[in-house]
Amino acid sequence: MTIDAAADENSAAPKRSITGLAVPWNVDATVLGGMVVRFLPGSLPEDGPNPKLLEEHSGLPVGIVSERVSTDEGMMFTAKLAETTRGNDAMELLKMGAIDSVSVGANPTKFKYDKNGVMIVSEADFVELSLVTAGAFSDAKVYDVAAGLQRTQEGVWVETPDEEEPTPATPPTEEEEITMSESPEVVEATTLTPIFATAKREYVLPSAGEWISAQMQGGAIAAEFNARVRAAAPDVTTADLDGILPLPILAPIYSGIQGLRPVVDAIGARQMPQGGKVFIVPKITTHTSIGGPQTQNTTITAGQFIVDDIQITKDIYGGYVEVSEASIDWTSPEVLQGLLEDMGKKYALATDNAAADALLAGTSQTTGNVAPTDPADWVAKVYACANTILSNGNYLPDHMFVSGDVFAQLGSLDDTSGRPLFPQVGPMNAFGTMNAGSREAIVFGLRLVVDTNFAAKTTIVGAAATGAFRCYEQQKGAISLDNPSTLSRTIAFRGYFAPKMIDANQFMKIPQA
Repeated sequence: MTIDAAADENSAAPKRSITGLAVPWNVDATVLGGMVVRFLPGSLPEDGPNPKLLEEHSGLPVGIVSERVSTDEGMMFTAKLAETTRGNDAMELLKMGAIDSVSVGANPTKFKYDKNGVMIVSEADFVELSLVTAGAFSDAKVYDVAAGLQRTQEGVWVETPDEEEPTPATPPTEEEEITMSESPEVVEATTLTPIFATAKREYVLPSAGEWISAQMQGGAIAAEFNARVRAAAPDVTTADLDGILPLPILAPIYSGIQGLRPVVDAIGARQMPQGGKVFIVPKITTHTSIGGPQTQNTTITAGQFIVDDIQITKDIYGGYVEVSEASIDWTSPEVLQGLLEDMGKKYALATDNAAADALLAGTSQTTGNVAPTDPADWVAKVYACANTILSNGNYLPDHMFVSGDVFAQLGSLDDTSGRPLFPQVGPMNAFGTMNAGSREAIVFGLRLVVDTNFAAKTTIVGAAATGAFRCYEQQKGAISLDNPSTLSRTIAFRGYFAPKMIDANQFMKIPQA
């Protein structure tokens, strides 16, 4: 629908006016600031003070909205452009198509939110209308310019034929008025929240100096400046927190991962020295010799005692993320809580993966291949490992480290009578106990350590209590830095971690074909 801009009484030339659609009804759009808004039919008034016609919600007027008509489609308008330099410039840009959209500026007075967080406006003050290059509502367009040009469906301005009469605006029918009155139930707003129906677009983040300058000016300039920055804050924005905004959360945030460190927990993490990138762990490589029995007045056994230096290099593990101020302010529970928990879990997984890789790479002794479904062969291979470890240092193994698939193989083993080799309930003479729902398991008298960071078909038997394999760690935790130029906060989580095989003689692999 278009609204006729009639000629001045004292002039044959048409008025400097434009017509078009200010806002469509029942259409969702993301407006400036990131909010999704829907205007219900009749939510903007046709009477009252004439809204100002501005440039890009800048507060710089180019004219005034002279007529408003609410239709089935939306709020139609006619606006007059002032005969000023700014008005002349706007008119020329409109004629050539450089500006073809409008954006309504409104203060909602009655509204509610639906389950998706859409703000449904049933009543609002029509404050201003802005000429924009791209509006939040794609149908909010300028249809006619100065009553001499008309916009086609292809977006081209053409002269209106003389014989063509513009369709006059008509007030709503009685049926339309009834339809408008049946708007969804609304709640009174406690505060007026301005809505600028300008499309959310890419925004070049300002420098620190520009941000400080805008805050010093205050008022509308600072408010609009901060709204644009919040909408454009990088990395973690309100759009990335689906399920958290804008509705409150009553249950904890679901993570989907466990920050477990099976290998590190079994070995134990030792404190590393604070200074230096490399530190030394002494290792006895040659032990003393004791002989006997000795006869009187003869030389006893000579021996040597040699201590070697094992160099251990600290490795850095960590990550960071930048969170917009809006994401922190508008979430409940705070996004920082979920973020820090997630960072801690990911740090645990990364360091345990490093420990699992170092243990597997550092274990050089192997038995022959085991038949995965043969209980007798498993018993033979485990005792072969125990014998080798015993002969190397007089220790017996205490742990068996396995990948997830080997865990399933062990749980499926049964004896010749079909009884589980490692039952859930420990009867007499069983080789151990285990079940599918617990990591606390004993197999062949060894503590079972199941770690998904191991490669498939991994089985390592070892004397972990000897300290032959070690993990050194200095957890640094989280650190936070505010970024005033982007109204965001950078959160980092980090630590130093160094796994090291000290004595490979205390561990042995059981491979599979």
